[in-house]
Amino acid sequence: MSILRALAAAAIVFCAPPSKAQAAATAPRLAADKAWSRPAAVGSNAAGYLTLVNRGPADVLESVASPAAARVEMHGASMAGGVMRMWSEQRVAVPANGSVRFAPGGRHLMFVGLKHALRSGDRLPATLHFASGRTLAVELRVDAGGAPAMGPMHGAMHGPMPGM
Repeated sequence: MSILRALAAAAIVFCAPPSKAQAAATAPRLAADKAWSRPAAVGSNAAGYLTLVNRGPADVLESVASPAAARVEMHGASMAGGVMRMWSEQRVAVPANGSVRFAPGGRHLMFVGLKHALRSGDRLPATLHFASGRTLAVELRVDAGGAPAMGPMHGAMHGPMPGM
């Protein structure tokens, strides 16, 4: 009878859902939340948006690559006095136990020289490379979100920038 009790106790321990501490320990340290982009024409550029969530020590996003674009750049942007200012960012710090937001009107990923058109419902793959050596594979959901598709003129807004 004691063997049955021991087996029952072991089954309860091994089949129980993980505790919050266990779940936190197995959660990815770096994750992307709400990754998306808008439709865009082949050969043009597309901006990518997401929130990087870091559940560990500080890290630095150093580069982004995508098989769907000739290259991917990290850009910062701000609006002041009715004038939009954009610049290239070579590295983006991701604070310990914090997050970094890439959003319209601000920091964003620029997929330069799209190899195929992006249509609503498509997935845009990207790989983020961090100073720690970690990589993060992300799929950005393509969604019009009420905005028109970006054509070739969008690339004109992202011509040569300081530091590029």
